[in-house]
Amino acid sequence: MQPFHKLTSPFITLPVENIDTDQIIPARFLKQTHRDGLGDALFFDWRYNADGSRRTDQVLNEKAGQDYQILVAARNFGCGSSREHAVWALQGYGFRAIISPSIGDIFKSNALKNGLLPIEISQEFYERIRAQDVGALFIDLEKQEVKLACGMIEKFSIDSFARLCLLQGVDQLGYLLGMDEAISRFERRAL
Repeated sequence: MQPFHKLTSPFITLPVENIDTDQIIPARFLKQTHRDGLGDALFFDWRYNADGSRRTDQVLNEKAGQDYQILVAARNFGCGSSREHAVWALQGYGFRAIISPSIGDIFKSNALKNGLLPIEISQEFYERIRAQDVGALFIDLEKQEVKLACGMIEKFSIDSFARLCLLQGVDQLGYLLGMDEAISRFERRAL
């Protein structure tokens, strides 16, 4: 995983509540067990017409291929069934952080384990971001804060172990494997 410390990026806003994981990536794309190419399937039923052509009125198509690393979504983003593919699709598109007033618990856990930073903010701060609508957001994981271009800051909480793994750029298993020597020393003393 790529370490996550600070990120400054323009953002895409999806002002739709209750976006579930089936909307993020439809079930027919869950047949593969690797991440490759899932960015093209992100929000597939929103982004493509029945004949497979791209919709021209979809913000994700308008901004595809550009450097948008932050998605700002309305309440209850990532609800529904557990599917790691939803996180992989978001990352495949280029997102490194999801910001929303509320994020589904299972999705949030999957995101943290795969290096995608889920940030829950207040409804008021969400409305401030939406009012800004263009420009960039600044995320500082060490300070646990999101900053608007106008200087307004909101703190966010994150599980301390997940934060440590994101800062170090390792997943939870990788973190434990990095402790192999210390575990071996402890085991030798215990014998």
